[in-house]
Amino acid sequence: MAAEGFELNAFLPYRLNRAAEFVAVRFAAEYKARYQLTRPEWRTLAALGSSACAMTATEVGTHSAMHKTKVSRAVSALEERRWLKRSEDEGDRRLEHLELTKAGRRAYGELTDLASAYQAQLDELIGASGLQALCAGLEAIERAIDRAEERPSRT
Repeated sequence: MAAEGFELNAFLPYRLNRAAEFVAVRFAAEYKARYQLTRPEWRTLAALGSSACAMTATEVGTHSAMHKTKVSRAVSALEERRWLKRSEDEGDRRLEHLELTKAGRRAYGELTDLASAYQAQLDELIGASGLQALCAGLEAIERAIDRAEERPSRT
């Protein structure tokens, strides 16, 4: 039974999650069919591919909002494909730096072409003004959350 006055479809986290899932599932079907990638593997590949330098697994997790166990499994799978390589940190042997191999960069390039085509489909579905409004709304949410996280806690 719903709490009186609570509208689930007006609850922002619920709406954002549904929209994100709707969009992500359709793109995931494309890269899974073509490359047999899981969503965590795609997100790890995308984080590394979009970075100008090597990243640690922790940085990949932060960048892509994934739990460390998902990142770890994705890193292992991408390494098995020879799409990424690990190198030990010279100053801290507990850390590994991850970067794409030549094959990984090639796959990332092909996948970004696929992503661009999917983005064009979304642009057409949503329309220029709808997309602009959506991006402005998302930026407003991100800025507000960043500001709230910068404030000292009142506890």
